[in-house]
Amino acid sequence: MTELNAGYKKRTLRWRLVVLVLLSITLILSACELCFGSVSYPIKDVIRVLLGETIDGVSYAVENVRLPRMMGAVFSGFAFGMAGYVFQTLLHNPLASPDVIGISAGTSTAAVFLILVLGLRGSIVSLLAMIFGIATALIIYKLSVIKGHFTYGRMILIGIGISALLRAVTSYLLAKAAEYDVGTTMQWLSGSLNGVQMEDVPALVLVVGIITIALVSLTRHMEIIPLGDNFAVSLGLNTRITYSVMIIGAVILVSFATSVTGPIASVAFLSGPIAASLAGKGKSSLIPAGLVGTVLTLGADLVAFHAFLVHYPVGVITGLLGAPYMLYLLIRMNRRGVN
Repeated sequence: MTELNAGYKKRTLRWRLVVLVLLSITLILSACELCFGSVSYPIKDVIRVLLGETIDGVSYAVENVRLPRMMGAVFSGFAFGMAGYVFQTLLHNPLASPDVIGISAGTSTAAVFLILVLGLRGSIVSLLAMIFGIATALIIYKLSVIKGHFTYGRMILIGIGISALLRAVTSYLLAKAAEYDVGTTMQWLSGSLNGVQMEDVPALVLVVGIITIALVSLTRHMEIIPLGDNFAVSLGLNTRITYSVMIIGAVILVSFATSVTGPIASVAFLSGPIAASLAGKGKSSLIPAGLVGTVLTLGADLVAFHAFLVHYPVGVITGLLGAPYMLYLLIRMNRRGVN
């Protein structure tokens, strides 16, 4: 019993240390996001502006450009990271992230249709795109159930097929759209923080906050799920209710974040495995995964803005990170299957 307690305390200490380090990195990257741009401002001036003081040449850039961009990166990255971890935990597969199994594609297609065809803008696009993302997830789930039997592998394959179909629809809409609308839409589809406005931030913060609280209340259950459904049921876990809450929460997170920033590639896909390797086994990596998503989004945005002559969308950089990792996972899974 003493060894068990010592092991639990060690895992808890490691988890807390990882969260503290990730929070510190997030704070540093957020400060860099506010201070550095086409023109750099001293940190003391940025703090004065955030406290309500007006400084010529600084206030507008910080309050209307950099602060919405930073807040969008922090909360959308956190949402993508947590959503990816939830799907990977439930489906017992590191490939099962929302951007792989079609949910992000559903939100993106809806947003493109609303913007290009119906001419809508603003929060109504976010709301309707989120609803369509949830509907896409329900369709994928329904198609995955055959004769009352559901399998995780079937859901992943169907999700990949639905994603391909929706991307084809998106390409068709772009081909038929007016030329002056295509550039902005393509930038959004690449996953960009350039279009985030301050009026988008409160709703994003509220949604992420509520869903985070709901998912955190299920962290004990998430620690049991990797042991298998039968084991979870034997411990008294109501898997139907637990899985439903987790899936709905994750779908809302990824759909709303996508409707605000566009589908930032690979953040949901990368965050869970990175967080699990940092925090270790035995405790839920939900919060670390969210923080890893935030760090990836902030870091990639800084690289996209400062490392190249052209300012690329953040999704281009995260996509470059995700592609090699997916190949690595496929090779590793194939070797395990052969062995």
